[in-house]
Amino acid sequence: MATTATSPPPILPISTTSPPTSSPLSLLISRLTSSLRRSLTLARPWPELLDPSSFSPRPDSLPSAIHRLRRNLSYFRLNYSLFLLFTLSLSLLSHPFSLILLLSLLSAWCFLYIFRPADSPPLVLLRRQFSSREVALILSGFSFFLVFFTSLGSLIIHSLLVGLAIVCVHGALRVPEDLFLDEQEAAAGSVGGGSANASGLLSFLGAAAASATANSASHV
Repeated sequence: MATTATSPPPILPISTTSPPTSSPLSLLISRLTSSLRRSLTLARPWPELLDPSSFSPRPDSLPSAIHRLRRNLSYFRLNYSLFLLFTLSLSLLSHPFSLILLLSLLSAWCFLYIFRPADSPPLVLLRRQFSSREVALILSGFSFFLVFFTSLGSLIIHSLLVGLAIVCVHGALRVPEDLFLDEQEAAAGSVGGGSANASGLLSFLGAAAASATANSASHV
């Protein structure tokens, strides 16, 4: 009796798709969002910062005012940083032209230099090729012109000076006796520059700087 050989079942093709890689710009935005969210979480309670019972009309002397300011800066350093960022954002939103200039400048740096792949062809403008170093020099000159010869630089400086003045007045008028701040933590905050700020609010700047350094090194 003849036996018929059964053929094996057909193997269905399996398509393997690699997960989509996020672009450096989206990675920077997500890191900025997470840093801001973490900073808002690590900040001191805002009612403690604005408690009316903790203010005095004026300090007894200049050393007393400096002592108050140093302790308040060490304790509320992240709150003060967020306040300065809020002051700068409010000033830029109230001047749309300066805001457009700043966004255009940041976009030019991101798309023409920082996030430009190392293996990309040279930038061609008006039938002339520009190397990565030439693009960096042009963007630096353009940035210098926008900051020092337009209203953008004066707006940023004035908004930061106003914010710093408010911070100094608040720190000098608020009595820090209710702040249980360890002296070792205060010394670490004043000498080290505030590790909470570095890990929270502005940590994304380190990633951007590292990306720019790696990009320039790969082009050289």
